[in-house]
Amino acid sequence: MKIISRSTIASPIDAIKAAGKTLVFTNGCFDILHAGHVRYLAAAKALGDFLMIGLNSDTSVRNLKGASRPINNQEDRAEVLAALAVVDYVVVFDELTAEKIIAEVKPDIYVKGGDYQVKDLPEANIVEALGGRIVLVPEVPGRSSSNIIRKISEDK
Repeated sequence: MKIISRSTIASPIDAIKAAGKTLVFTNGCFDILHAGHVRYLAAAKALGDFLMIGLNSDTSVRNLKGASRPINNQEDRAEVLAALAVVDYVVVFDELTAEKIIAEVKPDIYVKGGDYQVKDLPEANIVEALGGRIVLVPEVPGRSSSNIIRKISEDK
């Protein structure tokens, strides 16, 4: 199954590393999946052999985005992401940042959107300390869950 628990992530990671394959990791809320997400994830997968997504739990999304989020619960968000051909694994995490899960996953490549700068990523230090590299994928202008929610609210 593509959706794995924190307690079982070591097994696929060990197999990937033993096979000499490249593990790409990214994380986010992925609340309302849209074309920007799909293009971003395809670009991330193109950087390596396996793509693992750290999905913010419902609790962490609420803490990051406010009480009205997420729109879709973590089980539904994980299922939708896991259905994408470019996604190999989805694992839910509760923290506000991905530092702890990155320390567990030890990705070869950590990917974030172009709306970030490496110097502003709390995860950058741990990725670099583990010998990984950080890649910023250009964002797709105008494509965001927040924009979709805003448009729906305006259309009421």
